[in-house]
Amino acid sequence: MAEKAPRGTDDGVERTLAEVGPRLRAARLERGVTLAALAEATGISVSTLSRLESGQRRATLELLLPLARAHQMPLDELVGAPEVGDPRVRTVPRKMDHMTVLPLTRHPGALQAYKMIIEPNKPCEQRTHEGYEWIYVLSGRLRLLLADKDLELRAGEAAEFDTRLPHWFGPAGDETVEVLSLFGRQGERMHVRARPASR
Repeated sequence: MAEKAPRGTDDGVERTLAEVGPRLRAARLERGVTLAALAEATGISVSTLSRLESGQRRATLELLLPLARAHQMPLDELVGAPEVGDPRVRTVPRKMDHMTVLPLTRHPGALQAYKMIIEPNKPCEQRTHEGYEWIYVLSGRLRLLLADKDLELRAGEAAEFDTRLPHWFGPAGDETVEVLSLFGRQGERMHVRARPASR
């Protein structure tokens, strides 16, 4: 008769699998991708993606591999698998267009923290999505477009805003800016991006 795995092992696997959905949703929201766009990139239907993110569909390797490729993330990071034999939590910086993002939190929850290094010439395109964001400028000058407001923040200054308002932030000049971002999700629905009106 085959031996059963210890109860704690079963609990750990179930807990890891239960966290996959929120990780998938966080990865998609972080990249500003809609479910429809992700479905087109992976060949996975919108309904399946939605059920995966909400936890109604169990994640399988067949589904996770194309999602990891689409999000440009290692599979173990997407699943949240701990490194064997090393209790330290290591995060991997992700390069996205003109920005490098370093996740500072590993577990899904109401609040996610990121360090962002944003290079000059980032496309100035406002967008909206569910959530609430707090940003703190670590170095450089940050330009924040929030609805019809055009603000500049310097190192040591912070701003917080409802992300349902059209927003964009990036370097205020020709130098890289580094910011700390705390983001609280209030849903998974992305909205159509809104470009600033031409002047």
